[in-house]
Amino acid sequence: MNMQKKVFQLLVDNTSGVLSRIAGLFSRRGYNIDSITAGVTADPRFTRITIVTSGDDVILEQIEKQVSKLVDVRNIKELTSTSSVYRELVLIKVKVSSEQRQAVISLADVFRANIIDVATDSLIIELTGNQSKVEAFIALLDGYEILELARTGITGLSRGSDNVAYFED
Repeated sequence: MNMQKKVFQLLVDNTSGVLSRIAGLFSRRGYNIDSITAGVTADPRFTRITIVTSGDDVILEQIEKQVSKLVDVRNIKELTSTSSVYRELVLIKVKVSSEQRQAVISLADVFRANIIDVATDSLIIELTGNQSKVEAFIALLDGYEILELARTGITGLSRGSDNVAYFED
């Protein structure tokens, strides 16, 4: 069985319970959600949802077909790494002594991360990038104690204007 990950982008009606109905479909069918992000679009009638899921080819095809049948779903497309831009946001609270502080700040600078909070014994670092950048940064923090970590999961858009979905009023 050839397991792979896919990123699906959905445009859905901005109605209460829409995220719950989508998650419920995954739960009922036993599909896995690796990450899910959702937010209203430039048109407040619609919400853009990005779902990262994994499975073999048959399961991934079933997921796409089942999700597209949901009443709130207006559009579904796969975001491929070659024709899309992906980003993830991570907030990391790192325990630091006064001696360690500058080394962690320097590491954050290399990754173009921002220090968004400084306390006497910790820093909160904000990093945005693709998953491999986020993973590499977290790996380099291995010698430090990570007190808390929050990741948004992937969000993305397809490149260019060819795949933009338009809906009439």
